[in-house]
Amino acid sequence: MTQKQEHIYFIGIGGISMSGLAEILVDRGLRVSGTDVKQSPVTQRLQKHSIHINFGHRAENITDDITLVVYTAAIHDDNPELQAAKQKKIPITDRAHLLGKIMQNYPNSIAVAGTHGKTTTTSMASEILLAANTDPTITVGGILPTIQSNLKIGHSPYFVAEACEYFDSFLQFSPKVGVILNVESDHLDYFKTLENIRRSFHAFAQRIPDDGLLVIHDSIQELSTLTENITCHIETFGLQENSNWCAKNIVHTPDGKNSFDAYHNGEFFAQIQLHIPGEHNITNALAAIAACAFFGISPQDCKQGLWHYTGTDRRFQIKGKQNGITVIDDYAHHPTEIKAALAAAQNVAHQKIWCVFQPHTYSRTKFLFDEFGTAFADADEIIVADIFAAREAFDDTISAAQLAARIAETGKSARYVGDFAAIESYLRAHCQSGDLVMTIGAGDVYQVGESFLKS
Repeated sequence: MTQKQEHIYFIGIGGISMSGLAEILVDRGLRVSGTDVKQSPVTQRLQKHSIHINFGHRAENITDDITLVVYTAAIHDDNPELQAAKQKKIPITDRAHLLGKIMQNYPNSIAVAGTHGKTTTTSMASEILLAANTDPTITVGGILPTIQSNLKIGHSPYFVAEACEYFDSFLQFSPKVGVILNVESDHLDYFKTLENIRRSFHAFAQRIPDDGLLVIHDSIQELSTLTENITCHIETFGLQENSNWCAKNIVHTPDGKNSFDAYHNGEFFAQIQLHIPGEHNITNALAAIAACAFFGISPQDCKQGLWHYTGTDRRFQIKGKQNGITVIDDYAHHPTEIKAALAAAQNVAHQKIWCVFQPHTYSRTKFLFDEFGTAFADADEIIVADIFAAREAFDDTISAAQLAARIAETGKSARYVGDFAAIESYLRAHCQSGDLVMTIGAGDVYQVGESFLKS
């Protein structure tokens, strides 16, 4: 009796993380197929790798030759394909578990965790490893221009990936180097409390092997509780001189770039120049350096890799200029991220900063309502678009109009203009040459800026 050929089926294969895993498995010679809601550049790329994709979730897509079904947290129990797989008793696993299994095959693995900054820091570490010619495997939550993708399949011991805390997904990983950038309130629809989030990050740190390294930001509150009973090596990073990795002689240039000297345990390591603004990106760079230096990557390769990093898609991405007005797009959807993005914008030459914010999910808007209210201090004019529901059902107890009113209570000029076309018209009527327009949010708010630039 011949053994059944492995056939892996991905529910939601067009997702940026799912697509990367699918390509890794194809590279290993496995048969891969999947489903998604609609055609996209990602699904088109997968089809070029001979991956069959069904469009539309239907039970009949789950055929008897499938040996494993992979799904994400966005797939609910009532999904017809997930139900069909259970009925046929086909093994199922979630995306994080599969990624964790794949990561085990790479001795020099880096997993980047944190409430925010994961994509940028993962991209920075990737650039450093690329500069060092290590041929890494990379899976990142955005399009990295250097590889023109969210994925690079390497054939070496090096692997770098984001480690998302939502649904405790990162507890499936056991990386040689784990990075914790920050620990703040988010995804409270799942975690409920900040204390639960902190417990989850502590559990992530505990999964690093004894001969591995935890790289952690020294500004995290009650840091000692996160490092308690951790048996691996620990190095801190930050802007304080007593950090293991710290930045000195910081310079912000008018065009939004940064330069600084990186020090390790009081010793000069390298002078670093970044093409992206913001002190948060200086600390992100320090984290990437610390993770890569653990594997013996040289100061020169760290410097070269970070010099080559020009940003990731939707992370403080300069989209262009129209009539002297600069348009920048950023994925920020948490109050701390918004503050960091707008603070970075202050280092870019401007007259007024216009912020077009699209809240992401009803639950996040509700749970962090007051924090959002005070997050826009560095913007001159704030326009709030309708809430992007993402995976959630409509919730009439919270609205974008309520959030705009809350921001206005802080003395800021804030207004609700829910429709994208109306927002674009408002910007055209009021923005002037020298102004800076920032579209901020994890949904589709970037379309406002793109449309503004076209006409």
